[in-house]
Amino acid sequence: MREDRRRLLDIAEAIERIEKYASKGREAFEDDELIQNWILHHLQVIGEAARAISEELKDEHDEMPWQQIVGMRHILVHRYFEVDIDLIWSVVEDDVPVLKQQIDLILKEPEEEIP
Repeated sequence: MREDRRRLLDIAEAIERIEKYASKGREAFEDDELIQNWILHHLQVIGEAARAISEELKDEHDEMPWQQIVGMRHILVHRYFEVDIDLIWSVVEDDVPVLKQQIDLILKEPEEEIP
C-alpha cells in the first residue's frame, strides 16, 4: 500500500504535468484533443491519489477539499460524456494553483508527521 507522502507527491507531479500543457493557454486546450485528454487524465490521477489518502491525514488537513477532488475524479471516470470543458479549464486556472500551494505546504511538514 502506498504511503500518504507518496500519494501527495503523486498529486504534486500530476499538477506539474497539468501546468506543462495548461501554460499553452485556453485556446490550445480547446483546440487540441490530446491536451484535453492529458489534463483530464492528470486530474483523474489527482482524484485517485486523494481518494486513497488516509482518513487520518484528511482529518489533519480538513482545509483541503478532499471530497470535491475525489468527486471530480468520479465525474471524469464515470460520467465522462457529461464533462464540461469550460468547467475543466476553470478548475485548471482557479483550483489547481491553490491545490498546488496546499499540497506543497503539507509536503513541507516533517516526514515523521506524514506516513
